[in-house]
Amino acid sequence: METQLSNGLKITKATSSKINEVDFENIDFGRIFTDHMFVCHYSNGKWQQPEIMPYGPIQLDPSARVFHYGQAVFEGMKAYKDDKGQTFLFRPDENFKRINKSSERLAMPSFPEEYFNTGLSKLLEIDNEWIKPGMGNSLYIRPFAIATEASVMASEANSYTFYIICSPAQSYYGGEVDVLIADFYSRSASGGIGYAKAAGNYAAQFYPTNLAKEKGYQQIIWTDSSTHQYVEEAGTMNLFFRINDTLLTAPTSERILDGITRKSIIALAEKEGNPVEVRNIEVAEIIEAAKNGSLKEAFGAGTAAVVSVIKGIGFKDDHYEVPVLSDGYAQHFKKSLTDIQYNLTEDPFGWRVKV
Repeated sequence: METQLSNGLKITKATSSKINEVDFENIDFGRIFTDHMFVCHYSNGKWQQPEIMPYGPIQLDPSARVFHYGQAVFEGMKAYKDDKGQTFLFRPDENFKRINKSSERLAMPSFPEEYFNTGLSKLLEIDNEWIKPGMGNSLYIRPFAIATEASVMASEANSYTFYIICSPAQSYYGGEVDVLIADFYSRSASGGIGYAKAAGNYAAQFYPTNLAKEKGYQQIIWTDSSTHQYVEEAGTMNLFFRINDTLLTAPTSERILDGITRKSIIALAEKEGNPVEVRNIEVAEIIEAAKNGSLKEAFGAGTAAVVSVIKGIGFKDDHYEVPVLSDGYAQHFKKSLTDIQYNLTEDPFGWRVKV
């Protein structure tokens, strides 16, 4: 291993690469990781020297507070490569701002922007061969931070570690999904941490989602925790409904994640003059629209899937089919976004960032 310094980064390269062992035509999402990772420790009230090192296991004390009090936040973003071999990120500034917003909510220290940008760029440079060109191929990037202080005292920690790991990816969801509207379980509550990408938010989803899967549904449409009368999110995605030609989505709040794909779709729709309403959406409204035929489309939006088409909605003991359109809003906005991400078209918004 060769250790060197570059732009304040300590860099230790792996002695060999795993890349030749990977079948890039058959990749399970999030199970294979690149040769290196970014690591930065926080202690004595400040972030220490960041470093890039070979990807591998980490050692933590059994009393590390992340295990006991759940101080853990993360992000999801992607790198894309065009047919000229150029690498791009999509709105990375939004991911950086959001992970610090999540950290603030969990009483964790904010991470320096210079460390984030420099570390991520260098990591992508070192592991550039893992980013494969071609539509649908990408490198999924997972920044995350955890509390590492060895103590079971019930308070925020004094030491943390910030990591960035990367995983080659293809399309996340195959085909369309059926979703079940929640009428008992909740993803988040008012005044809680639903808007943060906190690890515990997702752990709480697994049990009710498994119950939905037993009924033949792949995901849950989460509703407000107080009344279960308003739709909010679906699985790990923001929700969109097309009623006639109007696109509806719920407003962000302390319960709903401020999705980057969500806000990008809203911007695309508004630029093209499509009617968009960001407002509270009643479950009853969606069910009635499904019954009378005015519900033309429904889809989820998120970094991993980009757009995931909903073909059926379950509510209590009833099931409603949703049209799947080859030329609808879902496919149109997915193509518009991916064309920008893969440098296939102009980017009028300035979202695409060359690495």
